[in-house]
Amino acid sequence: MAETEENVNEEQTPEEQTPEEQAPEEAPEAVEEEAPAAEAEEAPAPEPEAAPEPEAAADEPEEQLSPKARRQRARSTHTGDAKPQRSIEERAAERAEARRVKAKHRTAYRARLRERRSAAPAAAPIEPEPKAGGRAKVRLGVVVSDKADKTITVRVDMARQHRRYGKIVRTSSTLHAHDEANDAHIGDTVRVVESRPLSRTKRWRLVEVLERAR
Repeated sequence: MAETEENVNEEQTPEEQTPEEQAPEEAPEAVEEEAPAAEAEEAPAPEPEAAPEPEAAADEPEEQLSPKARRQRARSTHTGDAKPQRSIEERAAERAEARRVKAKHRTAYRARLRERRSAAPAAAPIEPEPKAGGRAKVRLGVVVSDKADKTITVRVDMARQHRRYGKIVRTSSTLHAHDEANDAHIGDTVRVVESRPLSRTKRWRLVEVLERAR
C-alpha cells in the first residue's frame, strides 16, 4: 500500500498539487524577483541637469526703484546682527536726543537765512502802472434822494436802440454819489464822476449841479 501511495503522488501533475506543496518550489523565484527591486531602490537616482541660466542682456536698463523700495531691499539683504532690545525709557531718550539735534540745526539754518536777508540790498519799490484809458466815467442824472448826510441818490436815464428790432428801449439805474457840501437836493440835475470807493455803496462824486429843481 505504501508503494502505491508513493506512485500516486509522483504521478500527480503540478496543477493537482496543493498550494502548500507548490510554495517551497516558488519561494526561490520570488526572492530572486525581489532582489533587483531592492537594488533599484538603493541605486541613487540620476540628478537632472540644471538648465543653463540665460545670460543677462548687456543693453537691458537697470530697474528703477523708488526710495522706499530701495530701503526695503537693503533691509531684506541685511545680514548683520540685530540691535539689542531696548526699554521704553531708552527709546524715549533716543527720540528726545534726536529732536534736540534737529532743533539745533534748524536754529542755525534760520540764523544763516536772517543774515543773508539783512545783507541783501533792499528791493526797489514797484511803481504802479498808469491806468489804461486815464478817463473817469461821467454821468448825468436827477437826484431822487438827499436824506443821507453828504450822500445823494442819482437816477441815470438811458435810451438805447434795440440791436435786433430797432426799437428805442429806455432804462434807468441808480447810484450813490458823495456830496461834501450837501449842495444837491431832490429834483436837481447833476453831473457825477467816478471815484475811488468811499463807502460800501458810494463809487461816485458830485461835480456840479446843472439845473435846480423848480
